[in-house]
Amino acid sequence: MLTITVNKTRCISSGDCVETAPAVFQLDDDGKSQVVDEGGAADSSIVAAARSCPVKAITVVDGETQLYPIPKK
Repeated sequence: MLTITVNKTRCISSGDCVETAPAVFQLDDDGKSQVVDEGGAADSSIVAAARSCPVKAITVVDGETQLYPIPKK
């Protein structure tokens, strides 16, 4: 299972992640993205939702491998 985190300080409430994976992401009372179900969509949809974030506020990790954003070497 993936581990998904949202940097709420960075989040600008664009809602792109909610549009891409609505079973995984919702906007909280402050309009910031939050994870409601890490298993709510296919891994590819979750990564696509993270990629859709214009400010890269979403991190997706599979075990010890960070899938998004891809770490710089």
